Amino acid sequence: MKEKMAHCHCTMCRKFHGAAFATFGEAAAADFRWTAGESALTVYIAANGTTRKFCSHCGSSLIFAASNAKGTEIEFTLATLDCDIEQQPDGHIYVGSKANWFEISDDLPQFKEGRN
Repeated sequence: MKEKMAHCHCTMCRKFHGAAFATFGEAAAADFRWTAGESALTVYIAANGTTRKFCSHCGSSLIFAASNAKGTEIEFTLATLDCDIEQQPDGHIYVGSKANWFEISDDLPQFKEGRN
């Protein structure tokens, strides 16, 4: 599986992160592990069934799972990593609900909703 990285412009991500978009990476669940702090995770389940996990100590958003997620992939917030990231985001998702005051100015593919 190819890892994915995207800027998410959905309303929930914008509100949860307090920003024009949130940037997520995706990896196979088998390739993902917590190095510390897993016991501090708090879970929020939205009305649409999506799950967000965040740190109960600092409030940082860490993990997102769609309501139909099978658990084979992990979507995690890239800005919370303490290491350099070699890959680059490869698209903008949910641009159909992006903030009207933000203009996308790069050449990455844009998807009205999730990736098709």
